[in-house]
Amino acid sequence: MEPTEGARSFLTSGDAYDRYMGRYSRTLAVAFADEAGIDTGRTVLDVGCGPGALTGELVGRLGAAAVSAFDPSPPFVEACAGRHPGVDVRLGRAEAIPFDDGRFDAAMAQLVLHFVSDPSKAMHELRRVVRPGGTVAACVWDFAEGMEMLRAFWDAALLVDAAAPDEARALRFGGPGEIAALLLEAGYDDVAESTLRVSSHYSGFDELWSGFMAGIGPAGTYCMSLPDEQRAALHHALFQRLGEPVGPFSLAALARYASGRTPG
Repeated sequence: MEPTEGARSFLTSGDAYDRYMGRYSRTLAVAFADEAGIDTGRTVLDVGCGPGALTGELVGRLGAAAVSAFDPSPPFVEACAGRHPGVDVRLGRAEAIPFDDGRFDAAMAQLVLHFVSDPSKAMHELRRVVRPGGTVAACVWDFAEGMEMLRAFWDAALLVDAAAPDEARALRFGGPGEIAALLLEAGYDDVAESTLRVSSHYSGFDELWSGFMAGIGPAGTYCMSLPDEQRAALHHALFQRLGEPVGPFSLAALARYASGRTPG
């Protein structure tokens, strides 16, 4: 089973990811764990852990021995394990989770579900590794409206290239009810959904642009695929789209969240 094209773009260093998306995912991890009710005395699996933003938040709440994680990107697995000693971090995919049945009280998938090749199979795998009555939760960005950094990028890209692969059109689960519907289809109980809001601060436009130039994720991959002249036009269009900032600025981000209880 091949990874999605978007997932392949995350075969990069943890530091590069931090400069691009980690600045959002670290703050999102706090809101995500709060919404999922993660507290002491639980064992939790970080699904598609990346370099470890959510892993670190879970370790702070539960201790390293109570946290496990996996990711399909070898550089991310190495980064997560190095940053969080004592956490069981493995190479693996959500469609074939490398942990035993019923091992965890909860499993959390942050910003990963839309890059999973077979989301339905992944949800059944999560049911397998989480004990009956445990929690499975997921969140992804609302690409259509709520994630300002990506929305501004794709709006600018569409001005330059009408065929730009806008994530709001190309990826699932960023809209209301989509994650909840997946959980219900997989047989989870007590399915609930909400939204999570965070933001990130930039010292200037160049700091924002450098994140796209790292070639990470669908936006970065698209940016680096452009010929120089077209990329320069995108740079200008994005700068205008953001109001031509000449100093520090902040961008807000909204994630769609849903959780459910494993049956049994």
